[in-house]
Amino acid sequence: MLCQAASKMAIKVIVLDPSENCPASALAYDHMVGSFDDSATVEEFAKRCGVLTVETEHVDVATLEKLEQQGIDCEPKASTIRIIQDKYLQKVHFSRHGIPLPEFMEINNLEETKRAGELYGYPLMIKGKRLAYDGRGNAVAKSEGELSSAIDVLGGFGRGLYVEKWAPFIKELAVIVARGRDNSILCYPVVETIHKENICHIVKAPADVPWRIRKLANDVAYKAISSLEGAGVFAVELFLTRDGQILLNEVAPRPHNSGHHTIESCYTSQFEQHLRAVVGLPLGDPSMKTPAAIMYNLLGEDEGEPGFKVAHQLIARALEIPGATAHWYDKPEMRRQRKMGHITLVGPSVGVLEARRKSMLREEGYENRNEVAPRVGIVMGSDSDLPVMKDAARILNMFGVSTEVRIVSAHRTPELMYSYASSARERGIQVIIAGAGGAAHLPGMVASLTPLPVIGVPVRASTLDGIDSLLSIVQMPRGVPVATVAVNNATNAGLLAVRMLGVGDADLLARMNQYQEDTRDYVLTKAEKLRKDGWEAYLNQ
Repeated sequence: MLCQAASKMAIKVIVLDPSENCPASALAYDHMVGSFDDSATVEEFAKRCGVLTVETEHVDVATLEKLEQQGIDCEPKASTIRIIQDKYLQKVHFSRHGIPLPEFMEINNLEETKRAGELYGYPLMIKGKRLAYDGRGNAVAKSEGELSSAIDVLGGFGRGLYVEKWAPFIKELAVIVARGRDNSILCYPVVETIHKENICHIVKAPADVPWRIRKLANDVAYKAISSLEGAGVFAVELFLTRDGQILLNEVAPRPHNSGHHTIESCYTSQFEQHLRAVVGLPLGDPSMKTPAAIMYNLLGEDEGEPGFKVAHQLIARALEIPGATAHWYDKPEMRRQRKMGHITLVGPSVGVLEARRKSMLREEGYENRNEVAPRVGIVMGSDSDLPVMKDAARILNMFGVSTEVRIVSAHRTPELMYSYASSARERGIQVIIAGAGGAAHLPGMVASLTPLPVIGVPVRASTLDGIDSLLSIVQMPRGVPVATVAVNNATNAGLLAVRMLGVGDADLLARMNQYQEDTRDYVLTKAEKLRKDGWEAYLNQ
């Protein structure tokens, strides 16, 4: 994927890999077959590079340090790789820089481990310092009696172990951070990562957490990468705890599984960004160009050909889904739980994409969920409002805007109103039109429950001619904004919703321009007819 990004920017990439038919060999400018653990091979390879970067942190750091002394440009720096490839050293480094972490300590024997259990409690996370990824090198002891077996699973104390206090997290988050050669730093939107058997299974972008948590996560990630040396893309994995803390789990000094979605969902993919950073080009825009994305890892379901067959069937189902893109890594051998590719879904909201993902996987209750998600919700307190509110629905249908129409009463069904308004954004709704007569509480109550724009339509009731509804809507308390239109004018509510959506939809904006031109032409045609025929003939037609 780095080679694919490089081809768009006229950057020549040569790769060092021990396998003759490694996936990158078909796309790279050149491929040198050899081990990146062999010092002589790495030195020979480095002489051919203008910039040397890594796709894994499990490399010989001593060789990188030697190469830097010889003037080879390594990005990120060997000092950063040395810190990150030893997880205990990584924890010590970030602790010294004031980064919030789970409590940790080094262990060299069983007695020290037991004391750690007494200090931190159980369950206790035991980790290997080096060569750990995708859950390998981690073991959990749920009691003191399980310590010995957990340590044996990790290969014993000779491997180098440390323990962490169990982090009571409610979500795992991640931030891809780009650092340029000029030390400029940009953060991608915070994502949620969901793991299955310690392997990244699903990534949701953006993470469904409050803005305060997103800001805190970005701040921790920014501070962590600021403490390291060298350019490139870094993945910062984080824990969100029950009490709203952000704790750093670990950092990867390279493009990462939690950033694969950026190929489709962001203006600059993490792979293009890594190349920009290491060669000294300006960093690209990391913001999302789509409202939401979900990345699903294609892991080996079976060995050999049966596993390939299952993967191909899943890809075929994915390609039936709007906004789906499949990536196949072309690894020659299929193994269980091996990362063979990924599928990215982009669309109007994480909630809509989650339904599509479940449909793709044929999870129960999600067999046919590829229908178009509504962008505008039209709600009213009673079916007596429908003769007015239908005009908004007709306008939206005319513009091709998907719509749902619901009866939701603020007074008679407050629970339904609460559920509807609080879930609207997650379901892909972008604007809500609420019609109400009398006291007209519905628009304001809905606006108080959602960050979406709400347009109120005052509906004429049997008394006060709708003026009471209009005054009620325009007198919302500060902090609860509701737009409004004239009494019974749901047509204008529909048109206003189209204009709101058109701000981020070029096709819809063009259709609105056409609507205005057609309206002007209609009026001019009638004016010309009146001029030619005279007012009496015109009225008698």
